[in-house]
This record gives sequence, C-alpha cells and structure tokens, in this order.
Amino acid sequence: MPKSPLSRAGMALAIASYLLAGSAPVNAHHAFAADYSADQPVTIKGTVTKFQLVNPHSWLYLAVKNLDGSISDWGFEFGAPFSLNEKGVTKTTFPVGSQVTIEGYRSKSGKNFGYAVSGILPDGRTFRNVGSAADAPPPGAAATPPAGR
Repeated sequence: MPKSPLSRAGMALAIASYLLAGSAPVNAHHAFAADYSADQPVTIKGTVTKFQLVNPHSWLYLAVKNLDGSISDWGFEFGAPFSLNEKGVTKTTFPVGSQVTIEGYRSKSGKNFGYAVSGILPDGRTFRNVGSAADAPPPGAAATPPAGR
C-alpha cells in the first residue's frame, strides 16, 4: 500500500522533532556573556583553598589578601575535567595551600567569582584556555587587576 503525503509529512515532522530535541541540552548551556563581563578583566593572586574537577564546570577557590590585610574568598569557573586534562590540568595541578595567579573576567554581579582564562603557578607554568565557553575573550585579553588588588 503506498504511503500518503500526510504520513510522509508526519514522519518528517517526527524526525525533525527528534533532532531538535536532541540538540536542546547544547543550546540550553549558558554562554560566557550570561554570567561574566568582558569589560571586567581581573588578575587575582591568592592561596588555593579548594579545586573541584566536576562536570560541567570545574571550580578553583582562592583566599585573596586585600590591601587592608583582610581576606576575600574568590571562586573561578574552569572547563570540564576532560578538557582540562587535555591541557595538562589534573587534580594535583592546583594543590590546596599553593599560591596561584588567575587571569580572567569578573562576574556581572560584581561578586567575588569569575571566569578563568589562565592559571599561573609560582614556578611560571601557565595553563591557558582553562575555561570552556566558546564566546569568552581570548587569553591575554584579561590582564588588568581590579582596584584594590
């Protein structure tokens, strides 16, 4: 029995719906611009308090000494563990208690968290492109410290 044009259209609609539904998680993932400001580059030096290699974003937490001697806690979003591993970043790269410098961008909220572009260890080793957002500014663009740091 030949297929009617209606059943072909129904099949095409079902296939298109399936393909679109399959891409929804990718499109739903937030972009750099959703949370971070390219107009607020930061270079922060601090002591590692925690490094979490978790999906979909890893996080590095620092204790940062302010000019007045007080300590501020900062958090920086990194990429997924797999992509970091490809760049040489492992769970032992940023040990608790070590001093590191992070170049990146501050959150739009102005709170003490940001998007990491580069991580620099005291021995000079530098890990670039540690974030995962396709629309993030390139490494080297974030090189201005915020006031008071």
